[in-house]
Amino acid sequence: MSGCCGHDAKFDGVSDDYKRRLWIVIALNATMFVVEMTAGHYAKSQALQADALDFLGDALTYGISLAVIGASIRARTNAALAKGISLFLMGLWVFGSTVYRVFYVGVPEAEIMGIIGALALATNLASVLLLVSYKDGDANVRSVWLCSRNDAIGNVAVMFAALGVWGTASGWPDLLVAAVMASLFLSSAFQIVRQAVAERREVGEHQHV
Repeated sequence: MSGCCGHDAKFDGVSDDYKRRLWIVIALNATMFVVEMTAGHYAKSQALQADALDFLGDALTYGISLAVIGASIRARTNAALAKGISLFLMGLWVFGSTVYRVFYVGVPEAEIMGIIGALALATNLASVLLLVSYKDGDANVRSVWLCSRNDAIGNVAVMFAALGVWGTASGWPDLLVAAVMASLFLSSAFQIVRQAVAERREVGEHQHV
């Protein structure tokens, strides 16, 4: 959603409607973190636990985004940088734990993976629909959209993993999906950090003119 103060202005989140939508999405993500992490533990699914961690990261990300709405460009870019770094660390954790599981492969419960994956997908599609009108904004707003999009992609991947586990009676599809999700976290982290750095540099150049 473009800004209203100029053709090139980026939406910075200063909107009561946007804030209300963020609060709803925060509640959805926090609830699904608890549900999916619990299910992932019982199902022995690395992909479910990775997706649950993403829900937690998103809830925290949205909270930070709310806190810095209307703040200075430096505060907003600092928040975006913090979120980008946290996504990067999350991606490393998921990747590392997936590599560990390669040497200790169990067979997850495909039925639990499929049911929880479908529930998580419905939750994230609701979040995406709530936020899609605001997907084009500054680094802070953009990071919110990327996290929501990643979740929806991740849920579809978990359901494919469940199908693969069921079809092969092997844990490898679960581990493969967890690795793909880790790469998605890392990719989004680089996008967020790159945009935040570019916005900070642009402001700095304007201040020196």
